[in-house]
Amino acid sequence: MSDKCRIFIDGGEGTTGLRILERFEDRKDVELLKIDSELRKDAAERRRLINSSDITFLCLPDAAAIEAVDLVDKDNDHTVIIDASTAHRTLPDWAYGLPELSGDFREKIRNSRRIAVPGCYASGFNMIAYPLVKNGVVAADYPFFATALSGYSGAGKKAIALYEGEDKSEELYAPREYALSQMHKHLKEMKAIPGLDYEPLFTPVVDDYYSGMIVSVPLSVRLFEKKLSVEEVRDMYAKHYAGEAFIKVRESGYENNEELKGFLSANAFSGRDDAEIIVSGNEDRILISARFDNLGKGASGAAIQCMNIKLGLKEDTGLLIKS
Repeated sequence: MSDKCRIFIDGGEGTTGLRILERFEDRKDVELLKIDSELRKDAAERRRLINSSDITFLCLPDAAAIEAVDLVDKDNDHTVIIDASTAHRTLPDWAYGLPELSGDFREKIRNSRRIAVPGCYASGFNMIAYPLVKNGVVAADYPFFATALSGYSGAGKKAIALYEGEDKSEELYAPREYALSQMHKHLKEMKAIPGLDYEPLFTPVVDDYYSGMIVSVPLSVRLFEKKLSVEEVRDMYAKHYAGEAFIKVRESGYENNEELKGFLSANAFSGRDDAEIIVSGNEDRILISARFDNLGKGASGAAIQCMNIKLGLKEDTGLLIKS
């Protein structure tokens, strides 16, 4: 690759694309390849820019993302595709963009030219479920449940317009459950990445705030493969994510500190690109919660982190993480 990495964002008008673009504002190591607004859907111009780029970010619906990959010339051996859609997340020849899960995940990102950015809900669930299965705490057939609360920005431009519109309906002021048929598009990767036998029972909720997310997984200790205390489960996570800058495992009792007073706000990580895991509960029932920004570690921040890994840069280059 050249000294300046040539970047093209296909679908740069959407929420994720715009947030990726924001993260390049102060970076001197990239050159942005921009498409004329009138040619955003022109296949020939998109093909030219994709094949001229070192890295192309796809911020498109699934079908359009699949079409975009087909625009890569067969003799093109330099363009890296980082796809933020759901189209390629469980395909074996694509790297899954959650490097903290294991060294194998990070290495595959580093060596691949096809990288799939995880879904926001799936990011939280997988950073909770993967260590449980891989460390033998629960079996692959464990009956996982998950609930998640997200800001409305994760629902896309049309939903943002509704929530921020002058004629906002009364129901938009309250939390709203959805995907009631248990067919949410993230479920496929929530099963595949941790290696589960069954998809989890999943309840997503969207609420009247812009960004930030909390994903929670309740666990029954009696169904564990080995009996562990809350502290031992917390230590397992701390060991699994030791040295990771983007996922912090909080100390025992963190949720009861003076600042939180037993409450976990879903918007606490809004504007950030890192995440935290909180382990709470008692000897019978344990709750694992992951907090992050659905637009950060759950989307554009994760995409930039993958790019940094691919380029051999510090993973937090151009990203916001805190202690």
